[in-house]
Amino acid sequence: MEFLDLPPMARVAGTVRLPGSKSISNRTLLLAAIASGTTQIRGLLDADDIDCMLEALRVLGVQIDRRPDTDRVEVRGAGGAFPVKRASLFLGNAGTAFRPLTAALALSKGEYVLDGASRMRERPIRDLVDALRSLGADVRYSGADGFPPLAIGQGMIRLGNVTMRGDVSSQFLTAMLMALPISGGGATIEIAGELISKPYIDITLKLMQRFGVAVEREDWKRFRVPVHSAYVSPGTIVVEGDASSASYFLAAGAIAGGPVRVQGVGRDSAQGDVAFADTLAAMGAQVSAGGDWIEVRGSGQLKGIDADFNAIPDAAMTAAATALFAEGPTTLRNIGSWRVKETDRIAAMANELGKLGAVCEQGPDWLRVVPPRRLSAATIETYDDHRMAMSLSLAALGGVTIRINDPDCVRKTFPDYFAEFQRLARR
Repeated sequence: MEFLDLPPMARVAGTVRLPGSKSISNRTLLLAAIASGTTQIRGLLDADDIDCMLEALRVLGVQIDRRPDTDRVEVRGAGGAFPVKRASLFLGNAGTAFRPLTAALALSKGEYVLDGASRMRERPIRDLVDALRSLGADVRYSGADGFPPLAIGQGMIRLGNVTMRGDVSSQFLTAMLMALPISGGGATIEIAGELISKPYIDITLKLMQRFGVAVEREDWKRFRVPVHSAYVSPGTIVVEGDASSASYFLAAGAIAGGPVRVQGVGRDSAQGDVAFADTLAAMGAQVSAGGDWIEVRGSGQLKGIDADFNAIPDAAMTAAATALFAEGPTTLRNIGSWRVKETDRIAAMANELGKLGAVCEQGPDWLRVVPPRRLSAATIETYDDHRMAMSLSLAALGGVTIRINDPDCVRKTFPDYFAEFQRLARR
């Protein structure tokens, strides 16, 4: 579909059952693939990024049975390194597949080529490659230095201490942590600088523990994977709903009356993005929650905030869109990781919010949004970025028609997003 026109919407109310978490789905698939035993995965996300991981694992020799018309997948683990020792993989723009597979393959004693879409070739990976090389891995750049595509050979792995920057992408640390048990563990990772997106690392650590590997953590600065570590299937694992996807519906409830309830995440969620509900409360919305649900309703007037979004950078995009409806400016701080996502999200968000009438200022790791008195109808470019499409769909709640170009980009994480969004809306 070339574009989708969203008509003006006056109110949003109802309940949404969330699709599975992208972050948990791809982590679980990889851990199940290199664990001993068979893992039954329930609630797996059905989206492009997951398809990339599934196809890659099949090419690498992992036996996977995905049952038709269900969210259940059976993975027969390889019990360590992948059985196929020579392969070429194309991973689209799926960072949650590309980065972890890079590390896992570097420790698998084979010869591999990893490539992706044009934007993936623009996303830096040097910090992960440098860390792997420091352990003796053979990882080479096939194109521009510091970026995919990559060629991986059979290096002489020497496990020990490795230092990694923490302020570029948490996926680099996740990749290293998940891969180290392939070589038996016995390595310590030191973090240089501030570690961003800590809740995503927490997801990684909890899932690794579910598969039998308990990482020792010292104050987010040092992570030790014990010697003789090896993954063992937990049998059955259930993927909870996607908290980042929940943010769009919760924001809609705050903006357009509600109540809107999301099911699949709540107070008991392992995902840090559930904290976006606290952001909405700080802006003036009414929030309630249970173990696996969150509900938001509008209070009549939202107010701008000045907040640090280092821990929840994905949901911060929803905050930027919500700022259109607040009284006073909103400043999003510590979001430098936006620059190396599916697009340069700081620049893209500033540009598209400007079309809607907002006045935006930006810096290396911050964005300030001054809302307009009245929104303007606009055509939104999505930059092949699912979160640009979903977050800026909220502008239709401002009484104007919004055209979303390339709406199918939401297949990356939430193929049914627009159908669900319009199902809750009242014109």
